[in-house]
Amino acid sequence: MTGLILKLSPKERVLINGAVIENGDRRSRLSIVTPNVNILRLRDAIHPEEANTPVRRVCYAAQLVLTGDVDPEEARHQLLRRIEELSQILTDPDSRNLLSQATEAVLQGQYYQCLKALRGLLPREDRLLAARLS
Repeated sequence: MTGLILKLSPKERVLINGAVIENGDRRSRLSIVTPNVNILRLRDAIHPEEANTPVRRVCYAAQLVLTGDVDPEEARHQLLRRIEELSQILTDPDSRNLLSQATEAVLQGQYYQCLKALRGLLPREDRLLAARLS
C-alpha cells in the first residue's frame, strides 16, 4: 500500500482536509492512503502576520488552498503569477529549480508539493534580506 506516512509527536496537530487532528500523549504514525488529501502540519503553518515577505506571501497563498480557505481553481492563476514574479528576482539555479517544481505542482493541482518547494526558498530569502539590512 502506498501513500503518505505522517509521524506525529505527542500532542502535535495536523490539518487534514480542513479538520484539525491532535495526536495523543505518545508518538504515532498515520498512513494516509487516500490520494489528493490536503494535509498541513500546524507547526509548519505560516500565520497571516508572518506572511510579510515575497516568498512567505506565496507560501501563505498555497497554504490557504490546503486549509480549504481558497478554492484551488481561484488560487491557481494567482500562485502561478506570484511564482513567476519570484523567478524574476531569484535567478540562481537552486532557486530556479525550486520555483520550477512549485510551478509544476500547481499545474498538477498538488498544492502541498508546491508549498514544500516554496518553503525551500525561505532560508535563501532570509539570507538575502539579512544581507540587505546589514
